[in-house]
Amino acid sequence: MLDRSRIRAGEPEAAALTHTVERAVAAEKSGYRRFWVAEHHAVPGIASGSPPVLLGVLGARTSTIRIGSGGVMLPHHQPLVVAEQFLMLDALFPGRIDVGLGRSPAFTAPVRRAMRQQEDAPDRFADELAELRAYLDGTGPVTAHPVSGRTVPMFVLATGRGLAVAARLGLPAVLGGPLLDSPELAAALADYRRDFRPSPRAQHPAVTLALDITVAETDEQARALVLPEAWAMARSRATGEFPPLEPVAVIEDRLWTEQTRRRVEATVRHAVAGTTHTVRRRIEELTDRTGAGELLVTTSTYDREALAASDTALARIIAG
Repeated sequence: MLDRSRIRAGEPEAAALTHTVERAVAAEKSGYRRFWVAEHHAVPGIASGSPPVLLGVLGARTSTIRIGSGGVMLPHHQPLVVAEQFLMLDALFPGRIDVGLGRSPAFTAPVRRAMRQQEDAPDRFADELAELRAYLDGTGPVTAHPVSGRTVPMFVLATGRGLAVAARLGLPAVLGGPLLDSPELAAALADYRRDFRPSPRAQHPAVTLALDITVAETDEQARALVLPEAWAMARSRATGEFPPLEPVAVIEDRLWTEQTRRRVEATVRHAVAGTTHTVRRRIEELTDRTGAGELLVTTSTYDREALAASDTALARIIAG
């Protein structure tokens, strides 16, 4: 499970972090294998900007579930600092830490400037991943501490180019977003598996699908639960700001442009949302088509009780 600490309209922003902790505790009880948190800087609708800080709290409130980042945006950080943060987490919560790594730039131009990102900077993601791996493994030019001798698993949050990097470095890949609906998906996965170079971290290629999955009593109710996040995504593309989640009734009463309507409908259509039967069938189709061995559930919605019920129902579907 990936929780982005989404802010909800009418609530203090700090409540989003409390809800993330509560969701992690519930996920552990429901049998989820991993609970990841996100890194978003200066985004109005998201409270999580520092995965290591939040992971320290999650580790203290849980006992068995793996916790990690989904992900740390490596271009924003020095690899040695990331290694030290996650080695410290691994020392505090032995054998429970994952580090998912991405390359996404900051959300808007002002934030990119605040993050000291140069628009024409060369792409060093592959080199930075390799450098981080060396620090985590204790083979870098300097030694990151604390040293434990354990391996902290690394995952690449991959686009098409990210898949090539993951294959070359012998790392598991996490796929989501537009690539899952792209006609290029099959070829990209075939290239990843063909070009994968076994490494001490992974002897075989491994694919995780990142999906918004919502389970409800009816397909219509599930699609309605998808609406707040779909609306926020559509508004972000129109205004450049990613707003907090709002109630479905409020969104339905707003003035929709035709472009916003098309974008919202496309997001809802591509989501895995419906009854237990609908969701189970859709998951089977996707895993059969991609050969993925794991799902990363990325669902957000305004109604926290409905979200908790969906999380529990999904855990039962997978267990079954």
